[in-house]
Amino acid sequence: MKISHIFGIIVIAIAIGIIVSTAGDASSYVTFTKAQEMASNGDNDMIHVVGKLQKNTSGQATDLIYDPQIDPNHFEFTLIDNENKPCKVIYNAPKPQDFDRSEQVVVIGAMQGNHFKADKILLKCPSKYQENKLETKEYTAKKV
Repeated sequence: MKISHIFGIIVIAIAIGIIVSTAGDASSYVTFTKAQEMASNGDNDMIHVVGKLQKNTSGQATDLIYDPQIDPNHFEFTLIDNENKPCKVIYNAPKPQDFDRSEQVVVIGAMQGNHFKADKILLKCPSKYQENKLETKEYTAKKV
């Protein structure tokens, strides 16, 4: 065998090893019910839970606990998953910017007891380019 063939086989083996190791770290999207089941079975893998914020009748987010003067790295809120199950989420970092305006929230972490411990939060904020919401202003030219 030539040296170039051996080198090619080694490169392919390394690439396969990298692909297998990164595929093992991938987390899955689940509901709070499934996350609770996984935690009770001892599975503490990182998981994604998609949901919406709990809001009152006027559309304001409720159950947000964040006081930067007391602890800037403690944020709690209630998230409602796709099965409409609410769960308290604890995030040990500052509250993300525009969190209150988000349409959808993805929390990444694991269940710990009766709450979800989030390591990362991803937000889907409302688009400023929504259809049928384009504002137009009428302009009339003045003759000089």
